[in-house]
Amino acid sequence: MTTVRVAVLGVGHLGYHHARIYSTLEDVELVGVIDPNPERANRAAADFCAGRVFSSVKEVVAQGIHAASVAVPTTLHHDLTLELLEAGVDVLVEKPLAATISQAENMVQTAAKKNRILQVGHIERFNGAVIALLQAVKRPRFIECHRLSPYPMRGDDVSVVLDLMIHDLEIVQALDASPVVSLDAIGVPVFSSTEDIANARIHFASGCVANITASRVSMDRMRKIRIFEPDAYMSTDYSEQEVRVYRKKPGPLPPGASPMECISIESLPVTREEPLKRELSSFIECVRERKKPVVSGENALAAMLLAQQVMETIRLTTGKQTIDSSAH
Repeated sequence: MTTVRVAVLGVGHLGYHHARIYSTLEDVELVGVIDPNPERANRAAADFCAGRVFSSVKEVVAQGIHAASVAVPTTLHHDLTLELLEAGVDVLVEKPLAATISQAENMVQTAAKKNRILQVGHIERFNGAVIALLQAVKRPRFIECHRLSPYPMRGDDVSVVLDLMIHDLEIVQALDASPVVSLDAIGVPVFSSTEDIANARIHFASGCVANITASRVSMDRMRKIRIFEPDAYMSTDYSEQEVRVYRKKPGPLPPGASPMECISIESLPVTREEPLKRELSSFIECVRERKKPVVSGENALAAMLLAQQVMETIRLTTGKQTIDSSAH
């Protein structure tokens, strides 16, 4: 294909920026948008695709699109994504992949059956600092993640585990692919009906331990990950797109020297670019070249399964009814 024809389903806070970026990419045509809110739909369409608003997936598919972004509430991911996949359209669906495990599995299976690209919007994997970090880490022994933000007024239809923590769960799985051998977790609702604050401590078969905290009721914003290796400590600030490495210098400690004098400090080179633009560009490349996405449906399903374990553990710990992963 010379020009990739795309559509955006859902042009709220995040989908609007999908439309903006698609409209700027070379050899990509934003065919149109869909949104149940006429004001949002008309605004995005007027800004980025000559006012082309469609009312259904069937209508926009008839325009001959090759790919689409699905940026709607999580509860709608399954049905809209399946309709697109069944119609032969490649899909980038925002995270989490689906509202339930059974839905996510169905989406992954359908994409495989139809030989379609299914990419999931774990945007942190396209953060320049995370890219540099993943290339630098060799043998993580302890991983600590903090993801804190004020109440978002969106995304609270699911637990903070699926809303925020899942970013770090997916990154931790990319850092250590060994099986989980034990997991402790706690969480509490504050303003919503599900967890607004959660912490999980995960032990992997490799011996690595990950301690992950997510909150959407913080007064301040924080998105950081710290990794300890046998001879190094790495600190990453997602927002600043910076990675600093503290490493023990080779050789024995000289007599009388302070251990702190034997630590080298360096900042890793980071290519700073808007992560969403990098993510969408990668998706278009996958559509063109028919290659596996950085975060495939299978990767996102694995993160969801781990998130499910976290939520189950929280609710068992707090005495609440456990969640039914197959429920709709």
